[in-house]
Amino acid sequence: MILKKIKNYIFSFFREFLVFHHSSLEFRAKLLASMISIKENIDKCEKDILKSIAVEIYKNDDSRAEILINTTLEYVKKIHEINGLYIDDLILDIDKNLKKYPKFYKKIDIEKLNRFLKCKATTEEKLLRLRILEYYKKELEYKGLLNNADNK
Repeated sequence: MILKKIKNYIFSFFREFLVFHHSSLEFRAKLLASMISIKENIDKCEKDILKSIAVEIYKNDDSRAEILINTTLEYVKKIHEINGLYIDDLILDIDKNLKKYPKFYKKIDIEKLNRFLKCKATTEEKLLRLRILEYYKKELEYKGLLNNADNK
């Protein structure tokens, strides 16, 4: 167990060099972090949803799922730190990645991101999550990857 944690930590730290398709994993981590980092203190609900999403995405690869979780939490931590990354910067980076790598549009799964709306949050936090989701939906609609039935 400890050896596995050390391995995952090393892979997370050096993911750019050691993890196959690290840019795809990074993009997914940024999407997830954009939903989680709205709250100053993430709780069990967000962590459980993050874990379930990671396991669903990487069904047959526990290590990759763990790296996605660690990378997402790393982005969340950077957003919460003073002089760290800001949520606006993260959203802009997601937008730049979408323009640079159009294949990343297919990585946006509104249904999975919607799960974070179930977690306890203030009215403002819920509103911010809804706005971020609306942005992703509009991006998918613009690319023709989301029809009206998916939008509900």
